[in-house]
Amino acid sequence: MQHQPHQSHTDAHAPVYIQNLLSSLFGFYVCVSDTVLSYLMGPRFLVYASCALSIWGDRMWHFAMSVFLIELYGHNLLLTAVFGLVVAGSVLVFGALIGDWIDRKPRNKVAHASLFIQNSSVTACCVVLMLVFSYKSEIEQMWHGWFTVFCYAVVIILADLANLASTALMITVQKDWIVVITGDNRGQLAGMNAAIRRMDQVINIFAPLSVGQVMTWASNVIGCGFILGWNLISLLVEFIFLSRVYQLVPPLAVKSQQNAGEYVIERQVELTNVPGKRGDRKAEGVDPEMQCKSVTKLPLCFRKMHRMLCTCRDGWKVYYRQSVFLAGLGLAFLYTTVLGFDCITTGYAYTQGISGSLLSILMALSGFSGLMGTILFTKLRKHYGLAVTGVISSLLHVSCLMLCVFSVFAPGSPFDLDTVKEPAAYLPIPKKHQPTHTNLQHLGFITKHCSLAGLWSFDLTVTQLLQENIPESERGIVNGVQSSMNYLMDLVHFIMVILAPQPQQFGLLVIISLLFVITGHVMYFIYAKKYKIKETVIQPTGRKPQNPSV
Repeated sequence: MQHQPHQSHTDAHAPVYIQNLLSSLFGFYVCVSDTVLSYLMGPRFLVYASCALSIWGDRMWHFAMSVFLIELYGHNLLLTAVFGLVVAGSVLVFGALIGDWIDRKPRNKVAHASLFIQNSSVTACCVVLMLVFSYKSEIEQMWHGWFTVFCYAVVIILADLANLASTALMITVQKDWIVVITGDNRGQLAGMNAAIRRMDQVINIFAPLSVGQVMTWASNVIGCGFILGWNLISLLVEFIFLSRVYQLVPPLAVKSQQNAGEYVIERQVELTNVPGKRGDRKAEGVDPEMQCKSVTKLPLCFRKMHRMLCTCRDGWKVYYRQSVFLAGLGLAFLYTTVLGFDCITTGYAYTQGISGSLLSILMALSGFSGLMGTILFTKLRKHYGLAVTGVISSLLHVSCLMLCVFSVFAPGSPFDLDTVKEPAAYLPIPKKHQPTHTNLQHLGFITKHCSLAGLWSFDLTVTQLLQENIPESERGIVNGVQSSMNYLMDLVHFIMVILAPQPQQFGLLVIISLLFVITGHVMYFIYAKKYKIKETVIQPTGRKPQNPSV
């Protein structure tokens, strides 16, 4: 009975304690929910979501397109090769024009136009493919088979147009918008670049898998319908997200009016007939009045063609004059390699008896290495600065690829230099003489995929260098020319394979590829040595120096 008052006192305070606990939990929930909601409605998340939808659609479309072209042409690679050539050539030719258009137009109009052209082109291409697959036998009998060729041309042209619009959208959002969104915070810029690249690596694994399952268990027609529906939904969602980002970030509505590039000044003088720098141009032996009169005498179509050619020429000049020219050129050289995980490497692996299960493991390893590369980039940049991060990433990339070269000379390797000299060596090797793959060759494949960590870290380094050092008024055209350079060097690597297509000659391609890779990294080393002191002493206005080499 003596403890009864104490028990009643405890019981009286118990509801108050529970009430305070529930109130604290509710306040914590409200605080967390407000924080999460503000992040989900913020510009960074909306950019991430828009990029994820765009990348997912691109990856599905690229995978499906390669399969569709093979199915259309009777399991022949001709259409696929033509499509690859057209895509690379179009970006090479129109890259500077796309960049110039991005620089001249408002950001929201560029993003919306690129988004609409890309998704509408893919949608139209899917409709054509569905009709071709559904009525293939009837179409082949029309116009003595020429209507089929016409359909193939339409498919390739629409797909190429979608790729050009995708390139414009990528430059706009990933090379320009995120620079404006992060402002002067280089750490946030590096974080957004790394996050988008992580999404790209993960989506590159799962997006082809999703559409591949639909095409396998259903049909190619349903696969086209699946991609068509995805593009229509993605168009609407991305349009809303990008419009919201444009509203949330007022600096996106302001474009620098200072056209630092000389090409812009010359074009304005030509178009407006305003006298400018006439003395300088006459001193060079060029009379602007005579040149203007000679141009205006041409028909309208020729004047437009002349203007486009001048824009391309001046765009390449602007690219060459950039302080980060060597870094960008070095990145482009890395595209001339057969050491990437593409159809060429996969085909060679099959010829060497690599099983499908091991190839799938290597593909997963390449995705994991890419993710590690993004993490490596953020850690190295934080501790050592951007310039040193590129050097470390280059050394990591080259050191891993060296083992691939060693595997070329391993026992059992099919590498034979005599195939370059003897035409008879182009004949298939009899099965009893075919070499067997060894553990060292397996190690070469594994290290090649591990090298992707250094490659992606280096790619992010150069990407951020371009973002930070290119003037805002030239950001579009320089990145457009950079895309052209990347496709040009990619074309070189396909030409190499065409000239040496046999598995016995693949070792020679590996050695040549390593030379291109080393050349690209040496260009970056020259850039880092040349500009490291300047970047250390001269910090951009309004930016707090975070690292000694940034």
